[in-house]
Amino acid sequence: MPLPIVSHPDYDAEFPANHRFPMGKYRALQAALTRRGLLGNGSSHRPEPADAALLSLAHDRAYVDQVIGCAVPRHIEREIGFAVGERVSRRARLASAGTLLAAELALEYGIACNAAGGSHHARRSQGAGFCTLNDVAVAALALLASARVERILVVDLDVHQGDGTADILRDEPAVFTFSMHAERNFPVRKVASSLDIGLPDETGDDAYLGRLAEILPDLAERARPDLVFYNAGVDPHRDDRLGRLALSDDGLRRRDEAVISFFREREVPLCGVIGGGYATDVDKLAERHAILFETAARWC
Repeated sequence: MPLPIVSHPDYDAEFPANHRFPMGKYRALQAALTRRGLLGNGSSHRPEPADAALLSLAHDRAYVDQVIGCAVPRHIEREIGFAVGERVSRRARLASAGTLLAAELALEYGIACNAAGGSHHARRSQGAGFCTLNDVAVAALALLASARVERILVVDLDVHQGDGTADILRDEPAVFTFSMHAERNFPVRKVASSLDIGLPDETGDDAYLGRLAEILPDLAERARPDLVFYNAGVDPHRDDRLGRLALSDDGLRRRDEAVISFFREREVPLCGVIGGGYATDVDKLAERHAILFETAARWC
């Protein structure tokens, strides 16, 4: 069976090429997946923008209305890192709906991925760190509210700590949040996840993968999930300009294989999202993000 992939052309809000956030990676990723035969093969799915009721499961309604109305206060836009105009608002709503759709497909088929998502710095009352809305938190709370699942595990391997996800889900006992990240990286003030592992600068493939292998059985035992959200950020790569770790392309591939194989061998559905990646060469960056989809496709 082909890998179910959720995507949309408007995941790319068309920032200038020199913007600090490499928005063009979303279009480049869709092109990379098409070249691999993973998109456009009958397994592609397109979301509709999330409405206010859905987004308000994870975010304060006042902030949701600001995002939808393109009226986010300037000081919050500065924390996000860009203005929330019509295209950014639409993109954030599409990505949130896309992660929920990918999670529903994962429950049906065992595994699915969103070609966006992983906006883990968006907190309940505002966005931050290039994240407008927290798609994983929205999807997790929607699935719990609909009783589709009873227990959820978030495995966040972006190089930055998942402070927004921890903030939104800290009082939700049905969700276990795990973040393994560069300890000295953004955010300066961490919000405690259910479990956090902060790694020293320049951690490379072997040390990283060894630590991950040690923790996966403990996560499965403690969370006992019906569904896993996997944030496969590629910013732990040694060439990422906003990372402080030292993974290679092969290290990223082995990491994704370790997480996906662990849960699929145990028949736990898994929803992958792409998370962060900030290399200036968006084509190379898209190739790294494509590793998640190549790996997931082998487990369909």
